[in-house]
Amino acid sequence: MISTQDWADTQRLWDYHQMGHTPRPCSVAIGLGSHDLGVADAAVDLYKRGMAPLIVFTGATSPTTRERMPRGEAVHYRERAIELGVPASAVMVEPRARNTGENIRFSRDLLAEAGIEVSSVLLVSKPYEERRAYATARKLWPEVEIVSASSPLTLQDYVDSIGDARMVIDMLVGALQRLLIYPEQGFMISQTMGPEVIDSYERLCRGGFTSRLLKDAGGQILTSTN
Repeated sequence: MISTQDWADTQRLWDYHQMGHTPRPCSVAIGLGSHDLGVADAAVDLYKRGMAPLIVFTGATSPTTRERMPRGEAVHYRERAIELGVPASAVMVEPRARNTGENIRFSRDLLAEAGIEVSSVLLVSKPYEERRAYATARKLWPEVEIVSASSPLTLQDYVDSIGDARMVIDMLVGALQRLLIYPEQGFMISQTMGPEVIDSYERLCRGGFTSRLLKDAGGQILTSTN
């Protein structure tokens, strides 16, 4: 059972995870691979609106995408973009990345090797991954401007699209944990986080929404030391 308080806490995390950036024309759009083809759709929409002349899709496969996207997330995203009318010449593929840090580093290197000058990046992700992607890119590619983007969905829209409310809450909680612990590990910049966000996160953890949390070798949930 998901309580009214659970939903209120989930909404607070959903709102926090989104950066609230207004899309604007950038050097390139980078779509981060995942199970969600909606990322490809969002990147295509931005391309068609003139927000970027080029799209890079990045991602290999993971346990959750291996069956659905056997050729790799980036390859399936590219196929989706071409199906939706983007010219093949306007889509590049980075097929090796297996986490957000690799998405950023490998895409950066691919563009550099192709001689493409980049001053700004339209970073396209799932709605609840905007802040994580932004914080990672700012750490690994500080010399470019990062504009976060995702499909314009409400929390309820996203839950309906996934079809599993508990899984969505678990994903939001897991994404928040990474914002807490990854800066200490050098994976991303630190983000300001109000006490109300922390309170919501901790209540959801106590409520058992923990399947996406990172744990240590002893099975204990990893927490920030700050």
